[in-house]
Parts: sequence; C-alpha cells; structure tokens
Amino acid sequence: MSTDKVSVHGSWASRWVFIFAATGSAVGLGSIWKFPYMVGVYGGGAFVLMFLACIALIGAPVMLAETLIGRRARQSPANALKVLAVEAGHSAKWSWGAFAGMITALLILSFYSVVGGWSLDYIIDMGRGDFQGVTPDQVGAYFGDVISDPWRLTLWHTIFMLLSAVVIARGVVAGLERSLRIMMPLLFVMILVLLGYSMTTGHFMEGVHFMFDFQPEKVMDGLLPAMGHAFFSLSVGVGSIMIYGAYMPKSASLTKTVVGVALLDTFVSLLAGLALFPIVFAAGLNPSEGPGLMFVSLPFAFGNMAFGQFMGVVFFLLVAIAAWSSAISLLEPMVAYLVERTRLSRAWVTFWLAFTCWFVGLGTVFSFNIWKQAKFFVNEGGMFHLYQWGATGGLDFFGVIDFFTSRIMLPLGGLCFVVFAGWVMGREAVRDELSLRSPVLFTLSLFLMRYVAPIGILVVFAAQLWK
Repeated sequence: MSTDKVSVHGSWASRWVFIFAATGSAVGLGSIWKFPYMVGVYGGGAFVLMFLACIALIGAPVMLAETLIGRRARQSPANALKVLAVEAGHSAKWSWGAFAGMITALLILSFYSVVGGWSLDYIIDMGRGDFQGVTPDQVGAYFGDVISDPWRLTLWHTIFMLLSAVVIARGVVAGLERSLRIMMPLLFVMILVLLGYSMTTGHFMEGVHFMFDFQPEKVMDGLLPAMGHAFFSLSVGVGSIMIYGAYMPKSASLTKTVVGVALLDTFVSLLAGLALFPIVFAAGLNPSEGPGLMFVSLPFAFGNMAFGQFMGVVFFLLVAIAAWSSAISLLEPMVAYLVERTRLSRAWVTFWLAFTCWFVGLGTVFSFNIWKQAKFFVNEGGMFHLYQWGATGGLDFFGVIDFFTSRIMLPLGGLCFVVFAGWVMGREAVRDELSLRSPVLFTLSLFLMRYVAPIGILVVFAAQLWK
C-alpha cells in the first residue's frame, strides 16, 4: 500500500535537488585527496574498476536502502525505523540502530569541523601569498605551526561550525536547498577550473597514467581498500542520506536518483585526481602523500607555479565547500529528530547540537598541541603505568574518535539500514517505494540489499578491525 506521509520539515523542489544534496554529502575531504591517492597506490585502472564494482554492489544498495526508508517514513532516521518496524509487525527497538548512527554523525562532525577549519585558514594564507616561493620544509613547518596553535585552530573550528549551523537553522528550503543550489554548481565549476589549469602544466598525461594505468598484479592488493572506500565514499551509515530521502518527492525515481548520485560522486573524485596530480608532478613532488598532499605538497606546488596563488585560493575554496556540504548533512539527522520529539524551535535545537559538537571538537584541536604531551595513569594488574597520548603508536583523542566512527560505527550503521530495508520492511513496502516496472530489476535490487551488500559490509568490517 502506498504511503502519503508528509515530512514536517519540508521537501526538495525536485529530485535534482536531492542529487545535489546527496552528492554534497558524499563529496567531502576524502574525495579531494583520498580517492586519487588510493587510485595511484592500489593499481590505477584496476582499482578504479574494482571501486566501480563495489559502488554498484555495496555502496549503491546501502544508499538505496537509506533513501527508501527515509522517503517511506518522511521522518528522522530513528523515528523512521521505529514507525516502519511497527507497521511491519516488528520491534520498535530497530530505532536504536538509527539513533546510534545519528550520534556517530555528530562525532564525525566534531573533528570534521576542525579539519574544515584548516581549509578556511589556508584560503586566507594562500590569498596573502604566504606560500609564494617557499621550500617544502618551510611549508611543512608552516603546517606544523598552524596545528600547534590551539587558539588559531579553535577560531577556525568555531567559524566552520557556525557556517554549518546557520544553514541547518534556516530549514530545508531556505537553508539546505538554497545553499546547495549555490554550493554544488560552484564546486563543479572550481573543479573544472583546476582541471583546465592542470592541462597547462605539461604533466597532464603523466597524471592520467598515474591514475588509470592498469596493473593486474595489484588487483588483489586493492580489493579490500576499494570495498571500504566504496562504502564510505557515499556517506552512508549515519542517516544523512536517509533524512535527505525523507525530503524527496514521491514522483522521483529512487533507483535512477541513487545511481545518478553514485556516478556523480565517482565522477567528481576522478576529476579531482586528474586536476591535482599534474600539479603535483609539475612541482616534482611525490603524489602518494596521503593527508600531507592537501596541506603540505599542494601549497608548495601552488607557491612555485605561474598563477599558483590564485589557483591555490580556488583549490582551498573547493575543499572548504566540499567539507561544508558534508558537514551540514552530518548535523541534519539529529536536528530533525529533536525537532520531531520536542517543542523546541529548529534554530534552538541547531544551536545546542552545534555547540555540543564544537565542544567535543576541542578534543581534536588539543590532540595536535596541548594534549600531544599529555600523560595519564592506567591501572594494569594493580600497578599504575604512565602513558602519553599518541606515544608508542597509540591513539590520541582524535585517533580514538576517528577509529571508533569510521571503522566500527559506520559499517554497523550501514548494515543495520540495508538489513532493515531488505528483511524488516517487507517486500511489498519496498516494491511500492521503488516503483520499478521491471520485476527483474526489483528482484535484483532486493537481492543486493538482502545478501550482497550485507556480506560485503561484514567483510569490510572484519578487515578494518583486523587491520
């Protein structure tokens, strides 16, 4: 039976707005540096093919599950699972899985805001010409000075969190939709500007070969990384896509929309690699730098190239917008839940949640400076031993939060949502929401949600913990 539920928060004007919103949620800091880096390390074209296959078999089915749950219930993730579980004759306790996902989103936002603040800082620094004519050692020392200053990090962390909160507080139409209509086209324009610039460096084909040359011997080496990144790259497992799905028009095709988002996210990641690696090669740098690629290698490259100061500003604007669009998607699920469950205004709920994330984020800020030398006692077998944050390979506050959210909670959240859609909701509810004319396509979609995606997630989860 069809559902005619209406979200109390509003709805997107069209499916294209949902595509913009979901792509904005998916395209974050990882798409700008992590995907291109992994392509180069794990076999170029071989990794790309495996990644696309894993997107189709794992990432897209989980995104489809989240979206159809959200649109079916038209509520926040926790309330959505509760209502749909009861309607299907199952326990309302399924809502706890979604609630854990929303908490995970806030924890991710707490440190995401700190890193997003770095990009805002670098926009100013690049625009002032601080990186003009610098050496690699000078750029490394500059980045060290940035993260070692708790007041500086706190300032930019605060500004980034405020920018995210302002969008959410204004609501679905006035805040989310209006901002995404500006942010996402601007993000694509800036990627294309950088791509055009990289073609003038004389190293564009070197970047193409680095990303796409097929290395068969690395196929198995990159299989698990491809599975993991395919799952995480679509921003599934925390309820962000689910709440965006709750605002999606009933007339829009779920399967076509989800496929469109998956393809667009992959396309942006590929464009980012094609835009950045020629610039890195032109500066004579190592492209396999991981996180250092963004805040050390690229500032040096821009600081020693023609028009590099302007293009560096464009790049860090791109990074900031990508981070911003992802950050607002992390805050929205819990805001929507508390608005539904309390009589508080959306603005007031947003303020307190943003403040909570900001406060927790101070732990990440201090992980790079004040707490870097912090020592603490641990009782082991009746003996107290003195330890230091991050010493001898241990994790600091930032490392603990990152490990807990990305390697444990995200896979479990995705598993919860895809199992719920595949097994708990019931075939008819899923069939009605998907509205697929072809029985073959419906059977294939259900098979992916019931069997392939859960098994893939369990493999990724086990591999992450084993690592």
